[in-house]
Amino acid sequence: MGGANEVGLLAAADFAARKHKGQRRNDAEATPYINHPIAVAALLARVAGVKDLLTLQGALLHDTIEDTETSAEEIEVRFGKAVRRLVLEVTDDKTLPRPDRKRLQVERAAKLTSRARLIRVADKICNLDDMNFTNPGGWSLERKLGYLDWSVEVIGQIRGIHPGLEKLFDTIVAEKRQLLATPQPAEAAP
Repeated sequence: MGGANEVGLLAAADFAARKHKGQRRNDAEATPYINHPIAVAALLARVAGVKDLLTLQGALLHDTIEDTETSAEEIEVRFGKAVRRLVLEVTDDKTLPRPDRKRLQVERAAKLTSRARLIRVADKICNLDDMNFTNPGGWSLERKLGYLDWSVEVIGQIRGIHPGLEKLFDTIVAEKRQLLATPQPAEAAP
């Protein structure tokens, strides 16, 4: 990547950082939310060898419409129609109930473009990797297992996009399942 591509990538990172300013992940450390889209883009570059500016911009911007006050038109004005289309492909409609959004993500996965599939796999990897599967005070065991099963179902619809990403996904799923199968020590009483 060089010159204009680097500027375009940095512009997307800057835009995402400004849009996600003040947002935090739901982890014990309250990690700044921007770490997530950066991790998705970095994973695509590092593991999948993605150098395509459009894909990397889409990874950085993949949650802006869904989780901030950003419109598709705003993405298009700043980054063009192709980036807007890519971001919309991986954006869930937050006006729908969670079960509907999850169902639609499975149903639509096979119809995603190759760029959107790469982002979807990297997003699931990062989400699973970030989830604390040993924290007794976090999600219930059923919810954790449900998220794992749903992630496997989504990725099952788009297998064949990148062997390295899929292997990493499978490894993380196996690790998380092992953690859930291992009895955890009870929390100490306050």
